[in-house]
Amino acid sequence: MSASDDPRRVHFQSPQYLVERLDAIADLFDKDRTDLLVEAIREYLEETAESETFQELVATKYYDDQLEFETVTQLVGAETAQRLRLLKADLEGEPLDIAQPDDDVDVYDGDTMVSTDDTDAGKR
Repeated sequence: MSASDDPRRVHFQSPQYLVERLDAIADLFDKDRTDLLVEAIREYLEETAESETFQELVATKYYDDQLEFETVTQLVGAETAQRLRLLKADLEGEPLDIAQPDDDVDVYDGDTMVSTDDTDAGKR
């Protein structure tokens, strides 16, 4: 067991009916209430971390410097956190200094027509 897996006592209050229901389920499965709570929390955290909405929220707060990288790693895992770190560095980098093409250069090499008229949409 690593240091991060060492048990830690947590105290919280819950509505009585939830505790009674939890105890009934624990009895049914011949398990301890704590084991069921830890299992439920673990499943919830894994499900939440995989949620696209959650990952977008974490990314937004990280990009806005509202979350530290270590916190991001705890929330979405090391691989996703590293990807967000690389994307953030890319977003913060200087844009490429590429000159605009000359007006007489056909950047599409004659293969594509661009039209703003809806009647010509899809025609070549």
